[in-house]
Amino acid sequence: METMTHGLSTIDYMIFALYVLIIIGVGLAVSRKNKQSTEGYFLAGKSLPWWAVGASLIAANISAEQFIGMSGSGYSIGLGIASYEWMAAITLILVGKYFLPIFIEKGIYTIPEFVEKRYNKTLKTILAVFWICLYIFVNLASVLYLGGLALETILGIPMLYSIIGLALFALVYSVYGGLSAVVWTDVIQVAVLVVGGFATTYLAVSFVGQDAGFFAGLNTLFERSPDHFDMILDQSNPQFMNLPGIAVLIGGLWVANLYYWGFNQYIIQRTFASKSVDEAQKGLVFAGYLKLIIPFIVVIPGIAAFVITNDPALMAQLGEQAQNFLPTSATADRAYPWLTQFLPAGVKGLVFAALAAAIVSSLASMLNSTATIFTLDIYKEYINKGASDSKLVNIGRLTAIVALGIAIFVAPLLGAIEQAFQFIQEYTGLVSPGILAVFMLGLFWKKTSTKGATIGVLASIPVALMLKFLPISMPFLDQMMYTFILTCAIIIFVSLATSETDDDPKGIPLTKEVFATSTSFKIGSYIVFLITAALYALFW
Repeated sequence: METMTHGLSTIDYMIFALYVLIIIGVGLAVSRKNKQSTEGYFLAGKSLPWWAVGASLIAANISAEQFIGMSGSGYSIGLGIASYEWMAAITLILVGKYFLPIFIEKGIYTIPEFVEKRYNKTLKTILAVFWICLYIFVNLASVLYLGGLALETILGIPMLYSIIGLALFALVYSVYGGLSAVVWTDVIQVAVLVVGGFATTYLAVSFVGQDAGFFAGLNTLFERSPDHFDMILDQSNPQFMNLPGIAVLIGGLWVANLYYWGFNQYIIQRTFASKSVDEAQKGLVFAGYLKLIIPFIVVIPGIAAFVITNDPALMAQLGEQAQNFLPTSATADRAYPWLTQFLPAGVKGLVFAALAAAIVSSLASMLNSTATIFTLDIYKEYINKGASDSKLVNIGRLTAIVALGIAIFVAPLLGAIEQAFQFIQEYTGLVSPGILAVFMLGLFWKKTSTKGATIGVLASIPVALMLKFLPISMPFLDQMMYTFILTCAIIIFVSLATSETDDDPKGIPLTKEVFATSTSFKIGSYIVFLITAALYALFW
């Protein structure tokens, strides 16, 4: 692996060490206060305020793939990749308005638990096992691998040591304290992530602007690379297969977003831990605002790197060091690590802390959710029905340690796969449309039967594979959309053909009262919609 000369100063090490000590200190302090009950450990005692919910959602979501991968996409594609973030802001509002009230009303701890209440125990267990495997072999392993790759690239620390170091850091403060420790440290992680991320953006864009400063640098970015500010790509664009034009706004990205933000345990779990439905909803709006700024932290630096590397005068100012780990169209993921070389002392330590915050907060959230699903949906259900609270908490801790051990072993193996993260995303996406169909119809169509849902989710995988291997080349997001539509059709057909009653007995009665929201949620949501519309209008 090619590595950069990092040139960290004493102050960089001091800033990074201070960050590590604060996170571990806060995590352990919260852990001592935490009641050793299942609700205390897995749902933070249902005591979280809205701002902690929102900050924790984003900390769980942002990881190395955003800092490294999305900056790389900014370098090669441009701002178009920001659709993943800006459409997520809208998705968070929809989840808060239409999904969350039903989940919280059911009093659930886990997403599989909802499946049992709406369908049956068999389907719940199938999905619980699927999610545990997905979190360990895909999510945990890929975050460890990409995080290890980032540290190896930027600091020169060998991959295995980087992976073990990140894993132990997440383990130290999260396993003992449960969700409380994860969420309260996430609030700090998000602050570090945003400040460190903006520092890189400001300095990179200001360098492009030279003596004229930051805003002149933004103008230069627009002038030198106007195609990098197109949100909607046309078919002539070589990146069209990754972001298929207008279909991004009306097609498969909705499938990916609704599945991820609405039915993903390690994301939605912190909303179950809020003080009330209203607090959870306000937390989702706050997360929506944070989502709107993420592209300015991770995508703009990639575009700045593109402009700098294609300007001989700017490259000459950076000297010989600029040739070190130079990003190209074929190695776009080097963009963010390359930029960090030129940050001043102190800022570099802050940016490394931001990168570590992104990685470690995601690891902690995934560990906690893996432990929650295994303990409550597998262990308590099938192994020890009468387990005490303290026993369940200890099983949760043990599960997290075992899951992390497996992920540490698997993570380095991902290096054998070309573009590991894209590969993982694509094959996870073979399953997510079917699961989304099961949830959407289960929530909003009372005739959906257990038999229809089971057959539909099992049929969705061969449907997805058929679309993937069609002789006609089709963008992956389009494949996801068609898989979702066909799975819904199968569930509807089977439910109507086999049901003996008009509505399924477990169908959810929906009333206006269920979806009633506070004035602050409505106003906050409208502002998110308006800002998102304005961003698309500006960069269309």
